[in-house]
Amino acid sequence: MHFLKQITQDLRNSVSALQPATVTANAQRYPKLTVITPSYNQAAFLERTILSVLNQNYPNLEYIIVDGGSNDGSVEIVKKYEKHLSWWVSEKDRGQVHAINKALERATGEYISFQNSDDVYFPGTFARFGEAALKYPVDILYGDLYMITTDDEVTEILKTTSYDFDCQILEGMQIHNQSLFFKRSLVEKYGMFDESFRFAFDYDFITRYTSHKSTTTKKIDGLGGALRVHAEAKSSTIATTVGREEHARVQKLYISTNSSPVVNKIKYLWCRVRKIAYFVLRFDIQYIRFRLSR
Repeated sequence: MHFLKQITQDLRNSVSALQPATVTANAQRYPKLTVITPSYNQAAFLERTILSVLNQNYPNLEYIIVDGGSNDGSVEIVKKYEKHLSWWVSEKDRGQVHAINKALERATGEYISFQNSDDVYFPGTFARFGEAALKYPVDILYGDLYMITTDDEVTEILKTTSYDFDCQILEGMQIHNQSLFFKRSLVEKYGMFDESFRFAFDYDFITRYTSHKSTTTKKIDGLGGALRVHAEAKSSTIATTVGREEHARVQKLYISTNSSPVVNKIKYLWCRVRKIAYFVLRFDIQYIRFRLSR
């Protein structure tokens, strides 16, 4: 079976129904994790997002859902799982970023993650996060990004590499929110998410947090989240317009004024070579073949 077909099967099993919770020994040894789901009129996908969180069976979880006043049945879905939530609200807000910031104000976890109401986590991600957080107490832990269809078919995987700030600026997003876990202390030090961004707020806050040399990051194999591709998603509607403008705004703010265009071009080419070398040195032949086949 092609590896994407197996991953698809695992994902569909994990978001089909709420699974019985199991008792984890020494549950409190894992860091408290706050997961935030901002939502607005995504009833077609919201339940699968919720199940992808709850079926992780993470023993020290704070789950918050902030709905923007949906009128499509989303609230009824949230109420169905209300007893598993730490807090939820459905009220008019100023958009996705405002919704996340409202949750950040209430978050008490040592680490925070957020998953949009049409995206999902892959099975086993939280367990791997918990073990990694104990082993590597860094500020940011992150994994790989998958692309899925409206019926949860996995169509693509975008593997990440070790983080580099220059590459984040010159090449683009190095860390994806779908598989991102960051310490709440970063929010306390460097501020919440910037509501002036409609699309690239994740690119902004990751760049802003990691622009401080004291911020530490770690790529962890086995952490996975999926971006769902559908007609109403921001990636389908404003990515090439508003998204492109906002990315350029972040790049302009952080790109080194001491580097000439020639130096930046060399750095950019180095980023491309670095990415290829990362997978070659790890003998990830399956992924290299997959990328070459696209």
